[in-house]
Order: sequence, then C-alpha cells, then structure tokens
Amino acid sequence: MSNGAKTEQINLIPGPRSKELMERKLKHVAKGIASGTPIFVEQAKGALITDVDGNEFIDFYGGIGTLNAGHCPEPVVEAIKKQAENLIHTCMQVTGYESYANLAERVTDLTPGTFPKKAAFFNSGAEAVENAVKIARTYTKRTGIIAFEMAFHGRTLMTMSLTSKVKPYKFGFGPFAPEVYKIPSAYCYRCYYKSTYPGCGMHCLEQFDRFFAADAAPENIAAVIIEPVQGEGGFIVPPKEFLPGLQSICKKHGIVFICDEVQTGFARTGKLFASEHYGIEPDLITIAKSIASGLPISGVVGRAEIMDAPDPSHIGTTFGGNPISCAAALATIDYIQEQKLADRAMKIGEVLISRLRAIQEKYPIIGDVRGLGAMTAIELVKDPQTKEPAKDEAGQIVKECFDQGLILIGAGVFGNVVRMLQPLVITDEQLDKAMSIIERAVAKVSQSA
Repeated sequence: MSNGAKTEQINLIPGPRSKELMERKLKHVAKGIASGTPIFVEQAKGALITDVDGNEFIDFYGGIGTLNAGHCPEPVVEAIKKQAENLIHTCMQVTGYESYANLAERVTDLTPGTFPKKAAFFNSGAEAVENAVKIARTYTKRTGIIAFEMAFHGRTLMTMSLTSKVKPYKFGFGPFAPEVYKIPSAYCYRCYYKSTYPGCGMHCLEQFDRFFAADAAPENIAAVIIEPVQGEGGFIVPPKEFLPGLQSICKKHGIVFICDEVQTGFARTGKLFASEHYGIEPDLITIAKSIASGLPISGVVGRAEIMDAPDPSHIGTTFGGNPISCAAALATIDYIQEQKLADRAMKIGEVLISRLRAIQEKYPIIGDVRGLGAMTAIELVKDPQTKEPAKDEAGQIVKECFDQGLILIGAGVFGNVVRMLQPLVITDEQLDKAMSIIERAVAKVSQSA
C-alpha cells in the first residue's frame, strides 16, 4: 500500500462498498461473467488500482494485457475527450472519417513486412481472428484452418473452435466450426514428443509432413494461425527456429500465415510486435487489446492482395474502428513510442526473469520460469521431476498476492501457470514491491504444500 492508512485497510478487503456492489452484481449480472477478485475499482492510474473502499493495489494483470501504456495515460485521455466533442459514431461502411484512415496508415507502416499492406478494424480480438479466417478463406479458395494446442483465440464459434483449452472456454458449447485442425504446439517444457531442445530435431515442425499425409491435404488448408507467444495457454515461448520454419511450410504450400498478436502486440514482448523477435513477416496479423489503452478496437493488418480478396461489404461491423477508439489508438501508439515502452518491456522482463529464477532456486514448486520481454510467467508443479501440474497451488499464490495488494491472474491449459501483465509504465519501486509480494506468496504456499 502507498501509505500507513491504506496498509491497515488491506485486511478489510473486500470493503463495505465492494461487498454491496458484489451483491448487486450477483443479483443482476449473468453467472457466466466471473468475479476474479471481490473488489470494484473506482479509479486507476499508471500501474495502480484504487477500489471503491480506498484500497490500493499494484496491477499485474493490466486488463488482461490491454494496458501496456498504463491506466489513463494523459495524452490518450485528452485525445478521447477531444474526439468525443466532435464525433462519437457514424459507421465507416457508410460515411468515413479521417481517424480510421490515419490509423490504417499507421499500423500498416508499423507491422512487420516491407510489402504493400492494408488494414481493417473491428471491435474485439475474437472479431479480428474471425475476419482473418474469412479473408484467408476468400483469398485461397480453401476451407481448412490449422491451429495449435494451448492456443487461445477467442470465445465466438470460430475462435472457440480454434482455442485449445476445453474448460471453461469450450465445455458444453459444441458443436464447433468444421475443418479446424489442431497441431501440438512448441511447448518445450512439456514436449509432446518427450524430446529436449535444442537436440530435438524440431519434431514440432517435422509433424507437418505426417499431418498433411494423414489428416488434411495442404491444398485444402487456407491458413495456419498461431500466437507468437501463446498467452492463455501459459505464456509459451517457442524456440527461435519454430516460427520461421512454420512460415516456410506455409509459403511452400500457399497457406496464409496468420500471427495472432492480440496479447503480444504493442511493446509487451520488447518489440512493438512479437513477430519481430523471430524475423518473420506474417501474411496477416491480428491486433487488439493494448492498441487503444482499454477502448474496444481490433484489426487485421496484412498483405494488400490478401486483404483485398473480399469484395466491398463482405467484411465489416457497425462499431468497428469507432472514431473515439481510433483516436485513442493513435494517441496510444504515439505514447508507446515516445515513452520507449518496448525498451522498458525488455528491462522489466530482465528483472522479472532474474527475480523469478532466484525464487525458483529456493522453492521447487516453480517448475519453469519463462517469458519474452515483459510477458512472463511461472509454471507450478507438485514435483520438478514428474512435472505434475500444481493447479490449486497456483490459485493459492494468486490469492495470497491479492491479499497483500497485488493483482495477477492465472493461465495454462492445466491451470497451473501464474502470468504477469503489468503496465509497462510501472515504476522500479512498484516492480520491486510486487516481486517481494510474489516471493512471500510462493514461500507461504510452498510451506503448506
């Protein structure tokens, strides 16, 4: 907490106002909308959240990767106010406005690839993925889509079909979209082939020869979609050879290569886009989350010839690329670049990995420490040798951290990963305090395990 009074208040969480609001939430909001914490937020700034009872928390989940530029960055707030005074909404499909064109120009310049590019904007990451699939199918005149185990691409019918984690995202919601194929991901800590990198021979790439012979001909595959770092799946960072090798396979067979940068984009991994770490130039990139500091907007950016495959009105949405969201996105991109948040992400990542590995040496409950830039996580296990997932312990660590004033969330197909998505504007003091809280939480849970 930031002062003595607030430190004392931490034991009152949830406070009376949050309790009251939770009662209203449980009465009026659908049960399917979860409550990860028992608090309600009144305001937030930078990397700090203050609830309605005055309790202050360090934010280590950042709106699930939406707040790389921090809560309420002043230039973005001013851009939103200015835009709201002039134009809130029309619909780009009927009457255009400059901010949409400006943002399209900006993101086509910034995304990897020197080829001509175009962009289209939507509302959410799931919508962006849906439309990337539609565009790829239209361009190739093919229908099959390859996704990866441990993937998360959204909760709509198509994106839920692409997503790998069954509970809670898919269970009971079938049937799913047809012609979606799953391939084991490059999850080195839990290698599907029981191999060890780097002497493994990259079985995760070799598997495509067998797949194309046994499951689906490459001539029927429209696209391969992958997160450069798998997010909800557990912050899985592939070997450096994997994504370039995957793109080579796609080029060989005329398959559209889609990188889902919804969570990895906009400086989170130490580059503006995670694809840049691997030297790849995806045919299509999906973007969302931190593009606009919390306002809803997403997009598909990619090769102009592919983006132009659908005819006018074949893609679109009423609210996509809303004027206020576009203004917020333009201001956010400016802020990320001016504040050099990609460089900051690398420094944060170095601190996190160093501190987490030091904690791992003390407490073998941490089976793996991994990340790229400031996209970092720990995987909890009951035994370092068997690697049996420690799901309950991961939840206990999240709870212990919350009780001490730090909000973070879990991840992983087995529910045993704790991920860190702090705003990149977090101060060194806040970062140090957060890591001390995490160490105390791991120590306490390890002792009781």
